Amino acid sequence: MKLNKEQIEAKDDRERVLFINSLSGFKSANLVGTANDEKQSNLAIVSSVVHLGANPALLGMVMRPHSVPRGTLENIINTGVYTLNHVNTEIYQQAHQTSARYPEDMSEFNEVGLNEQWEEGFAAPFVKESHIKLGMKLREKHHLAINGTEFVIGEIISIEVPDELVSEDGFISLEKANTVAVSSLDTYHSTQLLGHLSYAKPDRELSFLDREC
Repeated sequence: MKLNKEQIEAKDDRERVLFINSLSGFKSANLVGTANDEKQSNLAIVSSVVHLGANPALLGMVMRPHSVPRGTLENIINTGVYTLNHVNTEIYQQAHQTSARYPEDMSEFNEVGLNEQWEEGFAAPFVKESHIKLGMKLREKHHLAINGTEFVIGEIISIEVPDELVSEDGFISLEKANTVAVSSLDTYHSTQLLGHLSYAKPDRELSFLDREC
């Protein structure tokens, strides 16, 4: 299959959304936990979280256009904090269900059967059933004029991860955590480790030039 711009745009809307969303490959699946000033909780699944830097520890994520009320984004802006919780194989169906449009006065936690985990002094709930949990502080928000989305940048200010998942060199085993990946909008995958490679450095013996000679 080869498609040009006109053929892509001619696709049915739903088909095009699923098709284009598949092209970026496997993505992380995270649940964003937030709350308003009255501690009314909100939970939403996102697949756009990306690493931006380790010092400070920054993660970015793309949020849908703010053309209609978006509880997650509004809570992040108002409170300045949120949580990111890895989706695992035990909760992926419940996590997916958070994408449904529930009324503002209903908590997705309650509706999908997940439990809030509150930490003292932090104004956003974690997902108790998640194995890797990050407390985030809002650092920047950028409106992307090209399509109306919002790019939210947060700093990791707390981490909860089981000790047995972390190796001596700091590597976290996502397989042991049963963290899942998502493709397109609604397809979930478990993962299999292919290899843990050493830090890549120039090596005369392993250069592409030497291998071709």
